[in-house]
Amino acid sequence: MAKAEPKIILSSSRDIPFNKLVLSQANVRRVKAGISIEELAEDIARRSLLQGLTVRPQLDDDGNETGMYEVPAGGRRYRALQLLVKQKRMAKTAPVPCVIRDVDATTLAEEDSLAENVQRAPLHPLDQFRAFQTLRGKGLGEEEIAATFFIGVNVVRQRLRLAAVSERLLEVYADDGMSLEQLMAFTVSTDHARQEEVWATVGDSYNDTPHHIRRMLTEQTVRASDKRARFVGLEAYETAGGIVLRDLFEADDGGWLQDAALLDRLVADKLKTEAETIAAEGWKWIEVAGDFPYGHTRGSRELDGVEKAMTAKEKKTLKALNTEQAKIEAEYQDAEEVPDEVDRRLGEIQEAIEAIEERPLTFDPDEVKRAGAFISVSSDGRLRVERGFVRPEDEAPEPVESGEEREHRGDEADPATPSIQRTVITLGGQPAEADEEDEEDGIKPLPERLMTELTVYRTLALRDAVAGNPHVATTVLLHKLVRDTFRHRTVISCLDASVREVLFPAQPDGLNDSPSAKAVEERHAGWKRDLPDDDDALWDWLNALDEASRMALLAHCVSYGVNALYERGDRYGGSALSPHGVRQRIAEADRLAHALGLDMAEVGWRPTVSNYFGRITKARILESVREAKGEQAVQLIDHLKKPDMAKEAERLLADSDWLPEPLRGLDLDAGGDGEATDDAGALPAFLNAEDPGEPDSQSTVLAAK
Repeated sequence: MAKAEPKIILSSSRDIPFNKLVLSQANVRRVKAGISIEELAEDIARRSLLQGLTVRPQLDDDGNETGMYEVPAGGRRYRALQLLVKQKRMAKTAPVPCVIRDVDATTLAEEDSLAENVQRAPLHPLDQFRAFQTLRGKGLGEEEIAATFFIGVNVVRQRLRLAAVSERLLEVYADDGMSLEQLMAFTVSTDHARQEEVWATVGDSYNDTPHHIRRMLTEQTVRASDKRARFVGLEAYETAGGIVLRDLFEADDGGWLQDAALLDRLVADKLKTEAETIAAEGWKWIEVAGDFPYGHTRGSRELDGVEKAMTAKEKKTLKALNTEQAKIEAEYQDAEEVPDEVDRRLGEIQEAIEAIEERPLTFDPDEVKRAGAFISVSSDGRLRVERGFVRPEDEAPEPVESGEEREHRGDEADPATPSIQRTVITLGGQPAEADEEDEEDGIKPLPERLMTELTVYRTLALRDAVAGNPHVATTVLLHKLVRDTFRHRTVISCLDASVREVLFPAQPDGLNDSPSAKAVEERHAGWKRDLPDDDDALWDWLNALDEASRMALLAHCVSYGVNALYERGDRYGGSALSPHGVRQRIAEADRLAHALGLDMAEVGWRPTVSNYFGRITKARILESVREAKGEQAVQLIDHLKKPDMAKEAERLLADSDWLPEPLRGLDLDAGGDGEATDDAGALPAFLNAEDPGEPDSQSTVLAAK
């Protein structure tokens, strides 16, 4: 008959007065970890001791019990109780629940201490998230939960946000189907259906990074840093019922505005309100838009205004602001880091100073009656008001000439012809994208409108570069004039040497805010402020200029004639430029760019969804990524649909210097003298095709110069 196994007998337990306990040297915990002894003492004071101590009778030198007990397991709890006794919040004879190990136990005291710390399983993070959610549901506030567990309020909010993710995704996380970092990424959206849809897309793909998850969840939103959001303000947007998505785990630059349509409506309403206020000034017209195309004031005469004098109150306010700013800067000049509230105050002071120093202009009331203003949103989210522009049709009529005066004038221009040409602005949406099925056929020519828009960037950058290099500006001007004078034939050039500004028939979004546009406009405004109005005075002023100023002004004027635009050539001998003429113009522009050392990547152009990747075929997107990042990067995105592929391509090439063909130009160092002739050699690949495609319905043909 088999002998029965002996039954396990658990150690006995009882309450022992605290002053009968001493900390054992057998306790294996030596390094501080977890919450502090002070925090643990506060927790015991709040909810009492949740777990008893493990103790062994203390023996004297003869092996007899002394009546004292050593604590090998539970040392931190012992120290916390000791602190409470020291603080006189607990009596030194207070009973402490203890599990008493036998003196002749077969295990060592060190084993007890080690087992207690090693064999306990930590709480799964999801259980912790849900526990916080339960506490919140039972009425505890975020601050109260944070105080109870000695953690920051933001940590509580993070864990509550994690617990609020779709239950299906939480189960995936519990089964180790996704990482904690991926789960964190899903918290930027509260839409469970969208969360599950995104996980279904990325769960089995090669690109399931937290960054990609966040991007997909926010692709239909507007960044809080967008100029429209800054113009309206998050408070106004939320008051109107808009939702702001926030990322509690990474810097989100203010978050994302979920309702783009609501934001656009609020922008329009605010601009309209501002327009109604400005209309009271007596302008004949006011044009309102979120943004205007580059050159929207061209063709209109700008009124000369007189700057308003600063009032005594404004002077006093300005002095106080400057004093406060100087005091703060002196106080923190040696500090490694400025506190957020101080940095915020410095920003407020600077804005207030700029608002006072940017003095409004007053205009002749009679001129105001025929003039107008443009109202839009600036790139930094502030209201932009451009006052005092007179359109050609609103100019005062010319006085009627007598017959004798008309005869004396002879063959001069017809007075009915306006002296200022109206600005041409091409309106319309983006051209429709090709179907996915059609794009699989291979690399097709770039769309014509895209070609024009890309060369608009280059033309503007060339203008800026020419204006900054008087030597090259003079050379290109002389080059054009010498050929006109000595070769006695029509010369096609990238320079309109008259000089008449070349207008852009198609413009990419955001051209106004490009570095080249800002540089050209600032330079133009600077010269305009200095130029006398009277023709005789202007002649004397120019004659008295020093040589450096004369050359700089010449370079600026010459730059406005630069034309590096692509356009559809006229094959049938019409008034427009021929295909050969277009190729010759581009080749001349390449030579000019080479002489200037122009690099469009250094100028600041980067390929994005809106200005490139969203406008080309999938095959071209992949080829672009292959050129810039290699085949491995292509394999990361070649399985994606067109919209996702375009966005990922933008992200991958964000820090590269890659440029599409129309922005690269020719490598003129490779050979040849760079002369643009019929047999000039290899042209850019994007100009090799005689017929790159059907014309864009929104494009405008430029006149051949």
